[in-house]
Amino acid sequence: MWGLVRLLLAWLGGWGCMGRLAAPARAWAGSRGHPGPALLRTRRSWVWNQFFVIEEYAGPEPVLIGKLHSDVDRGEGRTKYLLTGEGAGTVFVIDEATGNIHVTKSLDREEKAQYVLLAQAVDRASNRPLEPPSEFIIKVQDINDNPPIFPLGPYHATVPEMSNVGTSVIQVTAHDADDPSYGNSAKLVYSVLDGLPFFSVDPQTGVVRTAIPNMDRETQEEFLVVIQAKDMGGHMGGLSGSTTVTVTLSDVNDNPPKFPQSLYQFSVVETAGPGTLVGRLRAQDPDLGDNALMAYSILDGEGSEAFSISTDSQGRDGLLTVRKPLDFESRRSYSFRVEATNTLIDPAYLRRGPFKDVASVRVVVQDAPEPPAFTQAAYHLTVPENKAPGTLVGQISAADLDSPASPIRYSILPHSDPERCFSIQPEEGTIHTAAPLDREARVWHNLTVLATELDSSAQASRVQVAIQTLDENDNAPQLAEPYDTFVCDSAAPGQLIQVIRALDRDEVGNSSHVSFQGPLGPDANFTVQDNRDGSASLLLPSRPAPPRHAPYLVPIELWDWGQPALSSTATVTISVCRCQPDGSVASCWPEAHLSAAGLSTGALLAIITCVGALLALVVLFVALRRQKQEALMVLEEEDVRENIITYDDEGGGEEDTEAFDITALQNPDGAAPPAPGPPARRDVLPRARVSRQPRPPGPADVAQLLALRLREADEDPGVPPYDSVQVYGYEGRGSSCGSLSSLGSGSEAGGAPGPAEPLDDWGPLFRTLAELYGAKEPPAP
Repeated sequence: MWGLVRLLLAWLGGWGCMGRLAAPARAWAGSRGHPGPALLRTRRSWVWNQFFVIEEYAGPEPVLIGKLHSDVDRGEGRTKYLLTGEGAGTVFVIDEATGNIHVTKSLDREEKAQYVLLAQAVDRASNRPLEPPSEFIIKVQDINDNPPIFPLGPYHATVPEMSNVGTSVIQVTAHDADDPSYGNSAKLVYSVLDGLPFFSVDPQTGVVRTAIPNMDRETQEEFLVVIQAKDMGGHMGGLSGSTTVTVTLSDVNDNPPKFPQSLYQFSVVETAGPGTLVGRLRAQDPDLGDNALMAYSILDGEGSEAFSISTDSQGRDGLLTVRKPLDFESRRSYSFRVEATNTLIDPAYLRRGPFKDVASVRVVVQDAPEPPAFTQAAYHLTVPENKAPGTLVGQISAADLDSPASPIRYSILPHSDPERCFSIQPEEGTIHTAAPLDREARVWHNLTVLATELDSSAQASRVQVAIQTLDENDNAPQLAEPYDTFVCDSAAPGQLIQVIRALDRDEVGNSSHVSFQGPLGPDANFTVQDNRDGSASLLLPSRPAPPRHAPYLVPIELWDWGQPALSSTATVTISVCRCQPDGSVASCWPEAHLSAAGLSTGALLAIITCVGALLALVVLFVALRRQKQEALMVLEEEDVRENIITYDDEGGGEEDTEAFDITALQNPDGAAPPAPGPPARRDVLPRARVSRQPRPPGPADVAQLLALRLREADEDPGVPPYDSVQVYGYEGRGSSCGSLSSLGSGSEAGGAPGPAEPLDDWGPLFRTLAELYGAKEPPAP
């Protein structure tokens, strides 16, 4: 039924927009084949309106949407209608004879809202235009075929808790693809499908707002709101779309802290030191983040003296710690109050306060085994110096706080008194001197005394005992330094020679005044004047001292004013020298000159000793080198083989008289006969070298001498197999002795083949070799 209605509307719309024909006042010039004026105005033959086609229409046959007709067409069939432009021939077709326009397929306005085409009437026979072409539009008429959509959905929004009614949360926007200018297909209306009564939405703008007051995050933190958009103005038959809005309530500081219990009890051992954690307290606050940060404090002064409370790094817990040392014997428990307060308070929610809470805390101090406690934290004792061993210095006292009647044993730690100057009575704690003390050597003695319970040796404590050695007048004053000075022989009487100072090793109270006294009498060569400030002036008297080679030794007596008074005598050395006009020394006696040059007798002796030692070392070194060279020369003269080795040139036999020094050969008559027994091995070094016998010089036959040397070389175990004589393998033509080489000399001398010595004596490593070369052939049958 709906299809017929739409077909009828299309038919009516097409005919209502049909081109209508009007009689022309003058046709185109030459339109009928007759010549005429070219500039005649022609009245338009087409009357056009827009064509409309309903979108989404789909039928079995093409739908007629309109008809084109020209006044030139008289129904004779000579006029042909042509259609060009957008969709011509595919979407839209035209009947060439009648001018009817049909649409061939379903159209979608959201894809293309209108089509622009060009119509023209031509002569069928010649295709000559009968009229100018004319443009017209076919519009696609919209229907409500697109539901609203939310392109940005789903949505997430945040609104503070406890917000007032009407607080804006978020704005949602839907889009409808239908034509907003035609009907109500794109007119949208918003509504809440789910989320009432907490939220509402503006029907026209889509703004979501809070609908009730005092929404509490701690009760419900998140809400899911479903928003619907419906077209056709929200009337029945309209299409709709929906989206979700997740609304989260943000936290505000609307909840005060609250302790879950009114009383907290803790216990701590009395030995816990300052800073020891006693326990944790937490006030509950359902708020989040900075809104839940806490600050804790102790309200009562009694608890704040012994304990302190602070907030942990996360700002939620209160940490109760020990502030000062606890003592079970003096106090066994503490009771106080602790307050928790929010650090950040929003003035808008003060009506929901106060934002603090108070709880009571009780801390019980537990008893623990304690070491002995000294009556003082440190002891300061005094003792005069030079007192006899066993002198009482003072007493140290400690007690067991857990059991005051428990006995205590005292001792001095050895490292604190390495010189063993003091001793302590183990039961009473009295300290005595163990050796005489000298204040000038050491003023303070810092001892460490250990107190240990006899019932429990693990319970021990230490204390520092400082013993001061008091001064006594036991040191006579002395000169501050050795004085060795000079005076010019031309000095005037009363001239100042030297200012001398005294030194008293005793304490200031005993050496505040030192007196000086020099030689008295008319024969005194020098005068000593006491300055009464610990110094004295050495002056030249009115009668000059006679010059002499030796310096003057001036005795000076010094004494203090202590109880008892002590005195000593010191000597000042004064040399009389000849001076320049400006007062500098020109010449002086040797003692004074050496002193002025800065070299003492001891320094000169040391320099002379060093020079003498260096000379002795040089002489010893030269003597050792000379002795070594002489020893080497003796060995070279005795060893004939070394002379033969150094000779590296083959001579011409006996004809060469300069090839060999005959004087180096010894008398063969004095040679010792060879030792009996098997010959020594040559593969190992001998343990003892055969000593050479001295040979008396004398004339001898050279041939016999060489044979003797050859035999000695063959049987000498101290030489390698390639002895030095073998280099003379050929002695030239005309030599009657033949070769002097030791190679093969054994076999030639013996005249029989075979090994020169039994191989069985070479040990187990050469047993196989002995069996191969040393076995005798079996006798012939």
